[in-house]
Amino acid sequence: MQGFETELVERLRQTATTDENILHKFMNAAGDLAVNLVVAVVIVTVTWWAAGWASRLVRRLIARVHGGGPPDVTLQSFAGSMARYFVIVVGFVAVLQQLGVQTTSILAVLGAASLAVGLALQGTLSNVAAGVMLLLFRPYRVGDTVEIGGRTGTVKMLDLFVTELATPDNLKVVLPNGKVFGDVIVNTSYHSRRRVDAVFRVDTKRDIPALLTGLKARAEANPLVLKDPAPSVEVTGVSEAFVEGAVRAWVEAGDFGVVKGDLLLAARLLADGADEALPPLPKAHVKGPPAPRKKRPSIRDRLKPPNE
Repeated sequence: MQGFETELVERLRQTATTDENILHKFMNAAGDLAVNLVVAVVIVTVTWWAAGWASRLVRRLIARVHGGGPPDVTLQSFAGSMARYFVIVVGFVAVLQQLGVQTTSILAVLGAASLAVGLALQGTLSNVAAGVMLLLFRPYRVGDTVEIGGRTGTVKMLDLFVTELATPDNLKVVLPNGKVFGDVIVNTSYHSRRRVDAVFRVDTKRDIPALLTGLKARAEANPLVLKDPAPSVEVTGVSEAFVEGAVRAWVEAGDFGVVKGDLLLAARLLADGADEALPPLPKAHVKGPPAPRKKRPSIRDRLKPPNE
């Protein structure tokens, strides 16, 4: 009987020791979990703050890249959002690791899913990439007259996916940015001055020297033609049937069509001997006082924070 009591006491002691060890392990696990939760909350807070800071930093850098000109809102929003989401993803992975979750498999699944989405949206992503390059390098801006893919028009909208043009006959043309960036872009509004090349052909029986002299006088008398460089008239080709010539004159970009039409009409009328049928010369533009030139900020001013 005494041996049974001794064995019972020993078993109760072992049970109490086991329960005490389990309690200690539970308390240690609860303490570690509490610490990890506190650290995870700190990581989330820092990540949220860092995401906003990164977004503002990217927006500010893009504004400085544009120099004195107005920054592009579309590019700023896209780049700021990308920086923000990148920081959030990194913080999310750090929180999972702090809580003891194995992120290797999660990252592998996310990578595979990203690859599948990228392959499915290959065309769309190429348009987005091309849109970012167009917004960065700025071969044209909204309001410019451009020629892209054989279509000429005024740029009405430029975003990350498409470029919208309005043709001279008021048609809406939407071009994917991937096609635009991979094609030849002719921006006729980039330079303030253009050269008019009015090419004409006349019969060899006509008085060619008199025609060239009359065309040069017509170009020089046109108030829309710039005096420097002076207009010129030259023969560009001769055959048995006709003589080919060209009137070259420099004008403001907005006067290109008017001056070219006037010179082509004058070439035809002068070749036919109808000098009296020449239309009156266009009127010169009335220019007001020159606008004050905006001072471009220095590099030191660009590097200053916006709140200073």
